[in-house]
Amino acid sequence: MIAAVNFSAGPAALPRPALERARAELLDYEHTGFSIMEHSHRSATYDVVHRRALALVRELLDVPDTHSVFMVQGGASGMFATVPLNFLLPGRSADYVVTGIWSKKALAEAQIIGTARSAGTGEVDGQWARIPSPAELDLSSDAAYAHITTNNTIAGTQWAAHPHTDAPLVADASSDLFSRPFDVGQFAMIYAGAQKNLGPSGVTLGVVRTSWLDEAATSIPRILRFKPHVEAGSLLHTPPTFAVYLVKNVLEWLRAEGGVDAMQSRNATKAALLYDAIDASDGWYSSPVQRDARSQMNVVFRCPTAELDAAFVEASTKAGLIGLKGHRTVGGLRASLYNAVPVEGVERLVELMSDFRRAHC
Repeated sequence: MIAAVNFSAGPAALPRPALERARAELLDYEHTGFSIMEHSHRSATYDVVHRRALALVRELLDVPDTHSVFMVQGGASGMFATVPLNFLLPGRSADYVVTGIWSKKALAEAQIIGTARSAGTGEVDGQWARIPSPAELDLSSDAAYAHITTNNTIAGTQWAAHPHTDAPLVADASSDLFSRPFDVGQFAMIYAGAQKNLGPSGVTLGVVRTSWLDEAATSIPRILRFKPHVEAGSLLHTPPTFAVYLVKNVLEWLRAEGGVDAMQSRNATKAALLYDAIDASDGWYSSPVQRDARSQMNVVFRCPTAELDAAFVEASTKAGLIGLKGHRTVGGLRASLYNAVPVEGVERLVELMSDFRRAHC
């Protein structure tokens, strides 16, 4: 049987060692006689898992002492609402740089809560094929915060360098956090849904400048406020304990593999393999993304026709290469190259692309 390679955009591939560890420990965790899923979130056994996960985030991202790490539920889409609920106070405005569908959704949520505006866009003629240059951004120095999406899973674009802002900088980094180094100190807040490079769906990570929490709203329900979650060590209420356990396993794997620097090198290799195959096809395969904005996490491309795109998806699935159909809103093809996707899997994809092209030219 051919081993499958998961190119899905999220929930996405998880490192096999992390899953094998979970399988081995599933019924009897640390000789306690039952699963970690059955332990109380207030138990000493789970507390070790919980604190280890938070500590690994801090270590692997090199989080400075000025920032706090916390975990909540609700996904990045939940953060689209809770970030402005906390920090978009009456009489203030927030800036959003809109570079794709998800940042557009984040802006729309903020506009329900208060005053928020687009301070730059990567959209040209209805397409999200670029990242705006610093000179194009219309950022306000007195904004409550400036918000970016560091990598755009649907559009296949990524910020090569994050912008410097006078206002507190907030980033949705769901799809490239832990894939490359981040200067965490540059940001007032980073948030990420776990289901790309961090773990399974169900956990949302937050890294926030601790002093900024003192400026947050206190008039919203406590469960929606970030500061109580930080103060409670992400145990304000029952967390998704098994998902947190898997995050710990994934981060242990990442640490053993050499950390974020090693992931950056590996991910660059994978992306280069795939983009080189696209560029060397004499236009048979094409990517709509400007070269300086190409994502290393989500490579979007097309065959000459939609019918060939569909045939490619069918051929790839038969070959054990799963999840290559493009997002339903844009079509085409998409290969997500998150940390757990092996280089060998991308090599198999490139080989299939060559064979498929020869068969259909």
